[in-house]
Amino acid sequence: MAKKKKQELSPDELFSTEAPITDQKITETIEKNYMPYAMSVIISRAIPEIDGFKPAHRKVLYTMYKMGLMTGPRTKSANVVGATMKLHPHGDASIYETMVRLTRGNESLLHPFIDSKGSFGKQYSSDMAYAASRYTEVKLDPFCAEIFGGIDKDAVDMVPNYDNTLKEPVLLPTAFPNILVSSNMGIAVGMASRICSFNLAEICDGTIMILKNPDTTAEDLMDVIKAPDFPGGGYLIYNRDQLLKIYETGRGTFRMRARYVYDKTQNCIDILQIPYSTTVEIIMKKLVDLVKENKLKEISDFRDEIDVSGFKLTLDLRRGVDPDALMEKLFGLTALQDDFSCNFNVLIDGAPVQTGIVGILKEWIRFRMTCVKRELNYDLKKKQDRMHLLVGLGKILLDIDLAIKIVRETKSDKDVVPNLMKGFSIDEIQAEYIAEIKLRNLNKEYILDRVKEIEELRQEIADLSDLIASEARLKKYIAKQLMEIKRKYGMPRRTQLVYDDEVRPAQKTAPELDVYPVRLVLSKHGYLKKITMQSLRGSDELKFKEGDALRSMEESDNGKKLIFFSDKGMCYKSQVSAFECCKASALGDFVAAKLKFDPDEHCVFGKSIDSYPEKHNIIFVFENGKAVKVPLSAYETKSARSKLTAAYSMASPLIAAFYEGDKPVDLVLVSAAGTAITVQSSLIPQSATRTARGQQIFTVKKGNKIVEAFLAEACPYENPLAYRRIKVPAAGIKLTERDIQKQQLSLL
Repeated sequence: MAKKKKQELSPDELFSTEAPITDQKITETIEKNYMPYAMSVIISRAIPEIDGFKPAHRKVLYTMYKMGLMTGPRTKSANVVGATMKLHPHGDASIYETMVRLTRGNESLLHPFIDSKGSFGKQYSSDMAYAASRYTEVKLDPFCAEIFGGIDKDAVDMVPNYDNTLKEPVLLPTAFPNILVSSNMGIAVGMASRICSFNLAEICDGTIMILKNPDTTAEDLMDVIKAPDFPGGGYLIYNRDQLLKIYETGRGTFRMRARYVYDKTQNCIDILQIPYSTTVEIIMKKLVDLVKENKLKEISDFRDEIDVSGFKLTLDLRRGVDPDALMEKLFGLTALQDDFSCNFNVLIDGAPVQTGIVGILKEWIRFRMTCVKRELNYDLKKKQDRMHLLVGLGKILLDIDLAIKIVRETKSDKDVVPNLMKGFSIDEIQAEYIAEIKLRNLNKEYILDRVKEIEELRQEIADLSDLIASEARLKKYIAKQLMEIKRKYGMPRRTQLVYDDEVRPAQKTAPELDVYPVRLVLSKHGYLKKITMQSLRGSDELKFKEGDALRSMEESDNGKKLIFFSDKGMCYKSQVSAFECCKASALGDFVAAKLKFDPDEHCVFGKSIDSYPEKHNIIFVFENGKAVKVPLSAYETKSARSKLTAAYSMASPLIAAFYEGDKPVDLVLVSAAGTAITVQSSLIPQSATRTARGQQIFTVKKGNKIVEAFLAEACPYENPLAYRRIKVPAAGIKLTERDIQKQQLSLL
């Protein structure tokens, strides 16, 4: 018998399926499969809503609120994480991480929402891990009263949780614009949000300004909400145009710098605050790289000294290193200076919107007015229901005996309410209320006391109805709440402002500074000559511009700092290395032009310094015969500022300024009347403030004034010690004939 031939299948038949394969455009696939995921990430995960919270934050806080953690002792974080899973079906690790950022211990927020105990890591450190949830304890901070107020009075919508067993709020009825007080960052699909934090007191003031005047502009708001404020402090380099762009559009960038102090005794720099956008590990890694590349020879060691007292990164300096110059270098090479990029993307009515501060505050006001109206309507309904019951009770007052008779003669319990309704012409609700009154309360006194409430309730209902209907009154109501929040929780700014024109640009590259000895010559007209020793060995003669003369001359070196004072009460800072070397016969650099003085401003004193010793002083002598001694340390700044205002008192014109080191100096003061005194600088009292007017040193009569002042060692007079005075104030001694002639020549 022949075998049956095996049937062969074609490839199409072999791999065929019941459902035929059809062509589909990629755009349709993305729309059907990817878009729902993208929208879920945008709306339900990454972008904050107008109350300032993402869903994860809101679920954690609301769970703690329902657990009764507004009062009482703390509970283990693990309890909160477990309870939150009823609203947030994610792993316990992600829930706990979300909660950590809301705690006081983590230092991520200006106003933390969770009072914590235990190790919660730090915002400024990526390696400092938080402890497990079974070890830490939490409760809600009292500040949360301002985000939950009215939530039990129908202030916001409540929706079912994921398994329809519980209710949770769509938003929290925050009584202040938390969206701008709590910093927030999120990356969604195709968009992102990065909102910096602002000072609560300033935000309250700005919101009140818009409540009073809806036409308030972003520029008007900048006078109240000065700049962002971060929990980590630091310095914000203030550029009004850059910030105005952020205030108007919600997009832009500003720069932040670390705050540091120089410890002279240990010769080290202590960095106490860093930009909010970086971490200590990022900075230290960059420092390690710079040391390995031999680009950071100024530092002998650096270490993380963070402890219970707070943040500290210490840099040990080599001998002779200028701390300010080093920090300028590090600002350019490390994240000690960093940019913060703003992108104010907020969910408003379920849709992402990018807007500036004015737009956000207006949307928050709209949201808050809705919450307040709903809360007031809830109270109004309660009062109306209470009044309705009391009106029914008042009708019994007409015949209490009849009410008792109706109840007594009614045979069936179910007929009591209908009989009362019929007997007093009241509705079922009123009758139920009356029927539930105890027999002991069916007396005239009790009923009269209840009825008295009717008039009070009528007034309260009328007032609430008017408040709900009046937009102006609602705005005043919200403004009053904001003023109270500012009073209770407002804090001074942590992030200090430094104007960009007072900050030297960070140096991206820092060439090695060649330190060599120089002679500094300052003329009376404000020209500075930096002359090298090699040039001094030549036969070049010291010359000045016609009409100009020598003011001061000192030995220095190219690595020192320079400090100058102008006749407008200003102090300017620079470096010796910033000036070009020249010959003794050259004109030199014009200080006023070099340091950008105002057109009518002139240099009156200059000195090179290594640092700012506490016992060294600047002595100012004024036209009215007064003098003051200001500590040199008063001109030391935490940031690298090149200009200081109010350097000395402008109450009387300045005649001269002098430098006092470790030892006192002798000063010669000369009056227009041809009298003089020589006093030791130790007689001049030291002032604690730069703008002190000083003490009378030279007694000058009306019409007389001080016209010259010299160091005794540089005085042109023949015998300046002949005018010595050992007590002040002192009257002048008449100049000798030769000294009078020299005075007249010098004043020409």
